[in-house]
Formats: sequence, C-alpha cells, structure tokens
Amino acid sequence: MQVKTFFDKQTFTLTHIIYDEKTADAVLFDPVLDLDNIAWKTHQSSLKKLDEFIKQKKLKLHYVIDTHVHADHLSGMQYLKNKYQAPIVINKAISIVQETFKELFNLGPNFKTDGSQFDILVEDGDVLKAGSFNIDVLHTPGHTPACTSFKVGDAVFTGDILFIPDVGTGRCDFPKGSANDLYHSVMNKLYILPDDTKVYPGHDYPGNRELMTFTTIKDSKEHNSDLPANRNMDDYIEFMIKRDKRLPPPKLIFPSVQINMDAGKLPVEEKNGQRYLKIPISD
Repeated sequence: MQVKTFFDKQTFTLTHIIYDEKTADAVLFDPVLDLDNIAWKTHQSSLKKLDEFIKQKKLKLHYVIDTHVHADHLSGMQYLKNKYQAPIVINKAISIVQETFKELFNLGPNFKTDGSQFDILVEDGDVLKAGSFNIDVLHTPGHTPACTSFKVGDAVFTGDILFIPDVGTGRCDFPKGSANDLYHSVMNKLYILPDDTKVYPGHDYPGNRELMTFTTIKDSKEHNSDLPANRNMDDYIEFMIKRDKRLPPPKLIFPSVQINMDAGKLPVEEKNGQRYLKIPISD
C-alpha cells in the first residue's frame, strides 16, 4: 500500500490517498473544496491536484471517506463522487450531528437527519472492501459523535482524533463532543494497535518545524502532548476542558458544518439563482 498526502495550507488539512500500485485500487480520505471567504466563492484548486494524481497513476477510486463532519473546511466529496462515481462514506452517527445542527441552523422539516445524504453509513467493526484493500472501521468519537478512524494494513487514518505528537488531540467542545469519549477512543481503539502502526491525521500545524504527514502509535503513546498512554482519564478531561475554553471557534465553522453534514452539497439555489448560508448571530 502506498500513501500520497496533499496539504491544504489555508485550512491545514491533510488529504490522504491510499493506493495499490499493482491493481490501481484507491481510497481517498478528507478532500477539501476550497472557499474564498472574502468573495464567498468556492474553487477547486485542491481537488484539481487530486485529479492530476489520480490521472497520473490511473487509479480506480473505490470510496471517498470523510472521517467526520469537518468544522474548518468544506468537503470536496461531491465533486469526487460525481467525477469518479465513487460512493461517499461516513459513520452512521452522522445522524446525531445532523439532529444537533439542524436545530442550531433552523433548517426546517425538509432537511433529513438520517444520514441518507451519504451513500454508505458505517459503524464500528465494519469492513469496507476496496479491491485489494480491506478497511477496518473504528468508531472513535469525542471530537464529534461521528468521528471514525479507518485502519488499512499497517496504517490508521485518524481524522481529528489523534494528531502528530506535538499537536496533541482534537478539541472536544463542539456540540455533543466529549473529552471522556475521546480518551476512551484513543486508549481503547488506537493505542491497542501495534506500536509500528502509522498514524495519518487529518491536520498538521507545522509552525516552525517541517510538515509531518504521519506518526506512529508508539510515538503517540510516548510523546503525544495531550494524551500520552500514561495519562489518567480525570487529568485528561480536566486539562481538555480548560484548554478548549481558550480556543476560538474555527473560522469556517458555520459554512463548513452546514455543507458537510449535507455530504458536501452547497445550498440549493433560490429563485434569484443565488445560494445562501445561514449564520446564527448572538446578542
């Protein structure tokens, strides 16, 4: 298995493609649809880079997977589904996210909260077949209720649950997020994997160091800044509650959640031909 990673500098997102050089089977995790949030226009620069690689390697794309409903970028899964006829995948707990944010955005009775906007809804213990690949589904909630890690061979794709060691773990202060759940997800689903398992997260924030696209379970257990394997649950939960209170909301949270929980679909055009997003305002 080979892994090709693309880094979106605007949102610090890591999009991973796994592929088999012999069979050309491929699966893609967490694609980005670019958004200019000054002009409020989408564009496909990041997706075109994926296109070029898929074309170059002559890959057969079996699935497009979102590890969760992202709050910091728009998902490009609809573009890839339409272009490559690849089913789009997310955890069935997406329904919890949809129910929660349907109320926040006051979306009305026509917005479905059963996950039917996606082609395949997975749950813990499922195995996706993708040509030469078997993809094990590990439900790892905490950052959001639908967060899921996907293990393929000696690699696991963790989304926003477990990052590079100096970045730590995902925040837990979104609606229905839970530091308790995230602790158990990491300890009981990820840290039990072999030490040499490669961990491919959904983001990296390199700062003054070079970009890192993966780490290992061993390095995470020993050096993760938020959740090393020897940290007890109560201490972690107390730490996360204090830390997350200091974090600002993601800049693109409102457009991202609205669009991504609808499987990456932009809002329908209204009578004047314009699409609109809802932004809740507090006094």
